[in-house]
Amino acid sequence: MPLPQQADVLGPDFRVETFSLPPDDEGPVVATLVTLEPARPHGRAVLHVHGFADYFFHAEYARWWADRGYTFYALDLRKYGRSLRDHQTPHFITDLGEYFGEIDLAWWRITQRDGHREVVASAHSTGGLTMSLWAQERRPAELVAMVLNSPWFDMQGPKWLRGRAARVALERVGSRRPLQEIPRRTSDVYGRSLHREHGGEWDYDLGWKPLESRPVHVGWLRAVRRGHARLHAGLDLDCPTLVLSSARSFFGEQTLETATTHDIVLDVEQIRRWASSVGRHVTSVALEGAMHDIVLSRPEVRATAYDVIDRWLAAWVGTGSTSLVSDEQHEQRGEAHDGDHGA
Repeated sequence: MPLPQQADVLGPDFRVETFSLPPDDEGPVVATLVTLEPARPHGRAVLHVHGFADYFFHAEYARWWADRGYTFYALDLRKYGRSLRDHQTPHFITDLGEYFGEIDLAWWRITQRDGHREVVASAHSTGGLTMSLWAQERRPAELVAMVLNSPWFDMQGPKWLRGRAARVALERVGSRRPLQEIPRRTSDVYGRSLHREHGGEWDYDLGWKPLESRPVHVGWLRAVRRGHARLHAGLDLDCPTLVLSSARSFFGEQTLETATTHDIVLDVEQIRRWASSVGRHVTSVALEGAMHDIVLSRPEVRATAYDVIDRWLAAWVGTGSTSLVSDEQHEQRGEAHDGDHGA
């Protein structure tokens, strides 16, 4: 059961509540839901899920949705941000399906407890992969659209990393030594391009989102690669999906300029290649000058991104009383949804 809501670190207009989840091998587990209520609600909601080595601090993004009447919810997944506890290995899981528990609880709160019948799923990077897989498995009746911000749809880097030998090695080591760290070259350029004390625009907790990212463990990467394989086999979501990416990636010598005008984390060609694997109605838009987290890009790029989302929502979801999903469809899909959850 969720604990009572309290004021969040983002300010008194943001409320936060913590969910207790079944413990794992490291001990107690929680997830955290942040909520921003609109001044003029129209009965719809957004659920946002963050990416790797990240947490929700995107107040501007939340207010953009709230200004349009959406109640905005953001989930800090287990072992991330507000949900990270001292006894835990940050972000460590061995199956992306482990996150389905907290997404289920958040969805129940949004749709059953708070009564929202139409929900837009929003997700960034690894969260985009997780949310797509969750939606494929759960198929909730209230899901009317998804907005994916630079979703992680494939392994970037040399071709051999995506080959059979690498896959077999990852499976073997991941099953035997899941907590083994993978040596990798890291840089703080992306973090410095974001944080206002290091050349960026944004203020956030560097304990929750370090400048140099987090260690990558073999068991966690195996879970991600299994998720990639499920996506590449083809999902079949019928809700409209918007996939946003930067126009270009850059993997050379990194500077603040390249970090703020390119995706220096993921390969945008892979994002666009696999976007159509999500479902039947996918719109893919490449934004010139965008960084990895599109809604943290420079102001003029963010303005373009918000305009794209706005026009896409108007076309596919509608505004006011107009809805993509009819009452009859809600009833039909609601029966399947209840069956999926068994309660």
